[in-house]
Amino acid sequence: MSTGRRRINTRAVEWPTVILIAVCYAAWAGLLFFAYTPYPVLSLVALGVVLALQSSLMHEASHGHPTRSGWINELLVGLPIGLVYPFRRFRALHLRHHADERLTDPFDDPESYYRAFWQHEQLPGAMKVLLKVNNTMLGRIVLGPLLGTWIFVNSEIKLIVDGDVAVRKAWLLHGLGLAIVVPLIAFASSVPLWLYLVVPVWIGQSIIAIRTFAEHQWSERPDGRTIIIERSPLAFFFLNNNLHLVHHKAPTAPWYRLPQLFRERRQEWIELNGGYVYPSYFALFRDFAFRAKEPVAHPFLRRMSEPGRAFRPRVRAHNVSGMGTAPVPAEPPKE
Repeated sequence: MSTGRRRINTRAVEWPTVILIAVCYAAWAGLLFFAYTPYPVLSLVALGVVLALQSSLMHEASHGHPTRSGWINELLVGLPIGLVYPFRRFRALHLRHHADERLTDPFDDPESYYRAFWQHEQLPGAMKVLLKVNNTMLGRIVLGPLLGTWIFVNSEIKLIVDGDVAVRKAWLLHGLGLAIVVPLIAFASSVPLWLYLVVPVWIGQSIIAIRTFAEHQWSERPDGRTIIIERSPLAFFFLNNNLHLVHHKAPTAPWYRLPQLFRERRQEWIELNGGYVYPSYFALFRDFAFRAKEPVAHPFLRRMSEPGRAFRPRVRAHNVSGMGTAPVPAEPPKE
């Protein structure tokens, strides 16, 4: 198998994805406006699952699906029912993450959960403890959405204050979407806005955190840095990104093609990433529910002090949960 990226020919309109987007938003509206009053607890949990699916659809749109038009894709998935993450910020950070040769780099990979050793040493003791807990699977699921959202928003505010035009525009567009979504929740539904934030938004990000927890690890070989989870009941809601190595090697392939691509060359995929494979997320949870899978400080890169580097915490783009639920360093300024 070639280790380079594969370009998969796709249709001008990928109807399975279009239909899934429509079902996702219809389910959101149905749960919010009709199901909550008779079934409040069930509806809140189901809304969290829908928000996780919408996060996965944002990821799909970032890679040019379901149409060949970027603005149509943005229009289809950009309504911010997850409230926190602007689509354009998610897309920009995630596409930068797809430079496989820079995967896990604390500065160059926006989705890295590692920190530079020298910066980690400068953190307060309480933050070191939080980040260590966040590197357990249970910690990532429970703590990650809160920690990640706070760090992400704080970082974005600093970028806006510093005059980043692209970031400012992304948030302005996000604000327009919120001007539609927030009144619908607050005034047209029976769900209190605070409860929507505390339960569905948190659940949605927590579900995506299951996927992103171990997507990447440090390896001297770039192909050894990306995981394969062979099967999971959550695969549909992750749009098959449990087969994450396949996605990284064929990033233009639509979600419904990934299982076939994996089955056709299963053994080759496993050999390609050096056996970084788990049979299920349950197996991953069993091993790392209470134990950190990776150190917080990167075990190889960015070990020495780099005084010229700026540092702003930022969150994984993969979550837009999703959406990145873990803090990572921002890209340093270009000289």
